[in-house]
Amino acid sequence: MLFWRVKPLDQILQTAEKKSLKRQLGAFQLTMLGIGAIIGTGIFVLTAEAAQKAGPGMMVSFVIAGFVCAVAALCYAELAAMVPVSGSAYTYSYAVLGEFIAWLVGWALILEYAVAASAVCVGWSKYAVGLFKHSLGIEIPATLANGWSDGGYINIPAVLIGLFVTLLLVRGTKESATFNAVLVVIKVVALTAFIILAVPAINDANFHPFAPLGTTGIIGAAASIFFAFVGFDAVSTAAEETKNPQRNIPIALIGSLLICTVFYLLVAAGAIGSFGANPVFAADGSVLSPGSAELTARCTVLAASGTQPLVCSGEALAHVLRSTGHSTVGNLLGLAAFLALPSVILTMIFGQTRIFFVMSRDGLLPNALSKVHPKYNTPHVVTMMTGLGVMIGAAFLPVGKLADISNSGTLFAFLVVSVAVMMLRRSDPDRPRPFKTPFVWIVGPLSAIGCIVLFFYLPTTAKLVFPIWGGIGLIFYYLYGYRKSYMRPGNVAPDGNG
Repeated sequence: MLFWRVKPLDQILQTAEKKSLKRQLGAFQLTMLGIGAIIGTGIFVLTAEAAQKAGPGMMVSFVIAGFVCAVAALCYAELAAMVPVSGSAYTYSYAVLGEFIAWLVGWALILEYAVAASAVCVGWSKYAVGLFKHSLGIEIPATLANGWSDGGYINIPAVLIGLFVTLLLVRGTKESATFNAVLVVIKVVALTAFIILAVPAINDANFHPFAPLGTTGIIGAAASIFFAFVGFDAVSTAAEETKNPQRNIPIALIGSLLICTVFYLLVAAGAIGSFGANPVFAADGSVLSPGSAELTARCTVLAASGTQPLVCSGEALAHVLRSTGHSTVGNLLGLAAFLALPSVILTMIFGQTRIFFVMSRDGLLPNALSKVHPKYNTPHVVTMMTGLGVMIGAAFLPVGKLADISNSGTLFAFLVVSVAVMMLRRSDPDRPRPFKTPFVWIVGPLSAIGCIVLFFYLPTTAKLVFPIWGGIGLIFYYLYGYRKSYMRPGNVAPDGNG
């Protein structure tokens, strides 16, 4: 039976009240949390990968990815307002589709949050290396600034930033959110400066050919650049720590996504128009895959001849400014990324720990993971465990592969949310909905179809990782979660709400 052990919404809310986190976040902090999660490695680093797949056509890729996220956000907003507890898509699927699907979603969210945090750590590392080189004249050896699959041994800067953010999150939620708000302002100022300098320098000739690799390249780039929009759903994981969540969660979800979409389109237009974003081809004219050894070798040849296209840069936006006569501002933008990207890592690890916290509270993971620190009132055990996993991924894998793997888990979670909001409209139509997804029978299917299409345009490796990861998760579920779940007859949670 697929939909077993459905946990009623009323019981979910009751459980949360018995073992809950402190409500201390308002609409502004939540919106900053969303913007902090969204604006990050995707726009600062992965713009180069999108250019290699789509060329100037990545403008359309941003629109496609943003649209899929927008319709998914509308579905998220309804469920988050109805069920203002931690857990995000995991909690919603538990209430609608049952424990088995909920476990798969919770397990997939590890790919979304933890692997995404690793990707941002690597993205931060690239800007840190560039900043030290261009501003201080210090060149960090490639062997210590790249993972083993990216031509090095271990990415030390990425590990160090992962450790710093983990310790900050153990310290406290309110302090973390305040720190995050400051860094969000820095990112917004940096992107605004880029737009002011790059957009007036747009040359129409740089937009031709617009789609050198055709429609396939544009959709493929959308599947990768989707990572740039991921993070708005992290707002819903903070629902249990939010004041007036029925009002503030929808505002933060939709508001942060809209603000970031406008910035992305302006930044992409500026980068393409002022500098150019055509793909790099092999000497024989064949297409080179982003992140491949062949592309790296080709970029090395071009650099030796004095040319460094956008797709060859690990710090794309700073490179554009430096190459168009704004070296000082380019270095400052690199500094802004250096200072601000940790806010994305913070939000991703924050989201992951809250997913684990709720799964542990439901008995699907060991109860020790839901322990709250007596002084800091944070789930410190699971935060430290998550941070360790993030650091391991960041140490050895390149940013592009990490982002694509993260997207595979995210798209599955978004798909389930899209289905859940429609099923709940049928099964529980009278339940109060502080926010209702408009035109749900259009928006829901569009969200689901969009997630499926983008998944199939991911690189083969990312598509294979997801089912393998899911299989590992099922082994854990049947060895522990299935037997220990508080929804299983006879099992009683420590708080008596099994």
